[in-house]
Amino acid sequence: MKSFSLVPTSEGPRREFKITWGLRAGYGPSGRIYDLEEAIRAAHRWMRERDARGEPFLSGMFTRGEVVYAGSETEAAYDREPVAVFTGEVLPFYAADIDDDMVRMLLDELGSEIGRILEQEEVHVAYRDRTWTLKAVDEVARP
Repeated sequence: MKSFSLVPTSEGPRREFKITWGLRAGYGPSGRIYDLEEAIRAAHRWMRERDARGEPFLSGMFTRGEVVYAGSETEAAYDREPVAVFTGEVLPFYAADIDDDMVRMLLDELGSEIGRILEQEEVHVAYRDRTWTLKAVDEVARP
């Protein structure tokens, strides 16, 4: 039988995060529905690339969900949407050197990366007691 004991450097403040992406491209009922696996592969690629460069990254868990909301009478066909949700915690034992500003930057970078892949207009992010929305903007082509 095993017993467990507290790891000395593992205790600290709770720093939970969550990123939510729609799995339907764009707005409206006709957008392509992406599979959760596509978001997982993109996140794993992002993590591996950052790790290969010796840069910090966030690990977490993906779940699939459904957002349900009240649309107008004419939009009743799409008043629900499949979503990918990435959740995790910045654990003191593994990431004590990553400050809150870096966590926010990592969340924004990962949220934007997967948002582009899933053709999203908005990405919803939460960290600790804060929440924010990233909005897609068209990039101006350079001559």
